[in-house]
This record gives sequence, C-alpha cells and structure tokens, in this order.
Amino acid sequence: MFLVLWEFDVKPGFESRFERVYGPDGDWAQFFRRDPSYRETRLLRELSRPNAYMTLDVWESQGAYEKFQQQNREAYLTLDRSSEAMTLREKRLGSFDETI
Repeated sequence: MFLVLWEFDVKPGFESRFERVYGPDGDWAQFFRRDPSYRETRLLRELSRPNAYMTLDVWESQGAYEKFQQQNREAYLTLDRSSEAMTLREKRLGSFDETI
C-alpha cells in the first residue's frame, strides 16, 4: 500500500464544503476512482484546531499513483484550482509505503 498525506487549514465558513469536496465520497475521491489502483481517501479533522484537516489517499503502489498523476495532470490541476478558494494553506506532508 502507498499513502499520500496532506494537511489543510480551511478558511472559516468553508468547513462543510471542504468536507464534501475532500471527504471519502467527495470530488477528489471520485476523481481518483477513475483508476483501479486507487483504494480510498480518509478525511481527518484535528480536535484542537477545528479548521485543520488531513487527508490520507491510499493507492495500490507508488508507481500506480505516479502513473495516474502523469496521465491525468490537467484534470488534477483543474480540480486543485477549483478547491483553492476553501483553504488558507495546503501542505503535502509526505508519501508513505506500508511495510507491514
């Protein structure tokens, strides 16, 4: 399993919309579902900072994720741009390979 972890600071008032777009059945997950190597997206909200979220995208492998990124670059950038208005900050925390 290959995991990609992102952190977001969401603009006040955009929490519900953000959760719909970035949640497990949101726009991003639907976009990723085009590829059979995509497994799931999890959306986490930080308890001490209610406008802070993390997403965890799970893929079969790093190669499958990178191939999807290359083949869908324009659509990815379009969706990313349409989501920018909801956030104050977005940071990729890293990519991880499940070892166990």
